[in-house]
Formats: sequence, structure tokens, C-alpha cells
Amino acid sequence: MGCCNAFSWVECIISVFYPSRLQRQQVTMRMRLKLKTVFVMYFMVSFLGLIYALMQLGGQRCDCSDQELSKDQQIAQLKGELQKTQEHIKTSELNKKTDIPRIYVITPTYARLVQKAELTRLSHTFLHVPQLHWIVVEDAPDPTQLVSDFLSASGLSFTHLHKLTPVDRKLQENDPSWLKPRGAEQRNEGLRWLREMGAAAKGKEVAALEEAVVYFADDDNTYSLQLFEEMRYTYRVSVWPVGLVGGMKFERPVVEDGKVVRFHTGWRPNRPFAMDMAGFAVSLRSVLTNPEALFDGNAQMGFLESSFLQHLVTIDDLEPKADLCSKVLVWHTRTEKPKMKREDALQKQGLGSDPDVEV
Repeated sequence: MGCCNAFSWVECIISVFYPSRLQRQQVTMRMRLKLKTVFVMYFMVSFLGLIYALMQLGGQRCDCSDQELSKDQQIAQLKGELQKTQEHIKTSELNKKTDIPRIYVITPTYARLVQKAELTRLSHTFLHVPQLHWIVVEDAPDPTQLVSDFLSASGLSFTHLHKLTPVDRKLQENDPSWLKPRGAEQRNEGLRWLREMGAAAKGKEVAALEEAVVYFADDDNTYSLQLFEEMRYTYRVSVWPVGLVGGMKFERPVVEDGKVVRFHTGWRPNRPFAMDMAGFAVSLRSVLTNPEALFDGNAQMGFLESSFLQHLVTIDDLEPKADLCSKVLVWHTRTEKPKMKREDALQKQGLGSDPDVEV
């Protein structure tokens, strides 16, 4: 029997089982219909599969940026990524260290429009310093909600205190900043807390406190991270330059043969310690063993630092840091007071900013 088309072999098989011509025709028609159905279904599945594959390929973006970059650009890009990775690893390792001396930072602060902005900037610096405890002391009769909420969300180890400056010692709105010492009561409150903590310490806590350091960081200054590593191993009082202070590019202790011999400053260089508050750190051991060491809120202009340090050391005892006081790692910056002319005008029209939005 010849097989002339695609279905001939089917007819050959049917003829064996169905001798009747009519039966063979009926069976053949049914078989052909089933085979056609199978072929159609196979074609549809294959076609849909091809469409899906093309859609998947079309949805993928071709990242050809590496091909478009020159070799020098690729090398520079890889170096940048390597540096970021190294810095991340370094920071991660530092934050894991618990056997290094702790730094207690005392920061006076007071309510003003830029207060939260100042604290935010400062906290972001402190987040990069391992083993740091922030003591924030508000010039207020009670802790404010703004500072409480801010510190709780800061991610830092902190203590929140408050101490109101007496009216007769407080600067008035139009007074120049140098007229009266600022922050004396708040810094003394921080020292009081440290001494109470030291008195209650037991066992290993005592040894840890013996190695700790105290630093007075105002909320409007700018600090290099290196500064905190410089101060971390202070025996009694360590010192360094401060930039943009006293109407000068910088003030600093002058060092000869590894010893501080005088102070480079434009105003009354013969003061006992002619330094800015940001220019020194003190060992907590010295603070705990010298309870009379406090800041004199009635000190004359420029003598606030001296009123504290004279209870702890002489000039010969100072420990010069920052490459023998040759590098500036802290700057006495100040935020410009915001001008609220338009806000005041809108307030008079009843269109002022929403008071419920915290700035």
C-alpha cells in the first residue's frame, strides 16, 4: 500500500482492523480531526512560548555603561568604590571596639530657631565616633519635648539634663555674645552628673571611668573626626588649636621642645589659659579627684576656661595634640541668625507657618 500523504500510515493501520469501507472512512475522519487538534494546540503553545521569551528579553535593559567608559574612567570608578568599602570597614571595626577609653561630651544648648538644626549636624558627627556618650544640658527649667524626642531618635548613647541660667547671668536679646560667660551653669551640671556617676561606680566601672575623657562641645562648632581620636588618650589635660576664633584665623598653644610655653592669641595672651572652650579635653579622673573644678559663671570676659582649668593643671602639665598643636581640627563656627521678616508679616495677616510643624 502506498503512503502518499501525512495520514497514509494511519489509513494502512485502520484497513487492517476495519474491513468495511464505511467504517474505515468514519474512523479515519475521527483520527484526522484529533491529529489536527493536537497539531493546532502544539502550534499555539509553541507560538505563545516564543512570544513570552521575546517579551522577557525585551524587558531586560542592556547595561552598556561599562563599555562606554574609558579604561581610565573604569579604574577611577573602581578606586572610588574600593575607598568607600575600606572606609565602611574601618568605621565598622571602630564601632565594635569596646576596650578604648570612652569620651563624655558635654553640650550646653538653648531654645532657638536653629537649635534642632545645630543638634542634628553635631549628632551626625558623633555617630562616627566610637565609645562616645553625649551629655546634653538644656538651659531651661524643664527638659523640652523637642530635645527629648531628638535625642531618643539620635541613635547615640546620651544623658539629657537641664539647668536654667539665672536671670542676672543671662544674655539679653541685643547683648553682644562676649558680654557674659555662656553655658557655665550647664557645663557644671554635666560635671555634677559625672561626679555622681563616678561616686556610684563599682568594680570594673571604676577602672573604665579612670580612663575616660571629658570634652565640652558647643552645638554650633564644627569638629573633625580625627579630633576625638587625638583626645581619647588624655592623661590630665590635652590641648590643640581652634580655627576661626577671637577674630583670628586660629588660636593655639605654642609648643617648644614638646611643651606648651605660651598661647598664640590676639587678645590678652597672658591669661592663665588663653584658649577657647573647644581647645582642650580633660581626663575624667582629674574631674572626679578635683571636685572644686567648676566654671565660674561670674568670670570676666575670656576667663571662663581659666576658671576651670586652674584647679586641674599648670601650663607645664598641658599635653599638646594635633601634631604639637600644628593642625586645626575644630572650628569655632556660628550659624547666622535667621531673618524672619516675611514670617512676621504673614503672622500679622494670620497666614503664618503652621506652629505644629517642628523646625
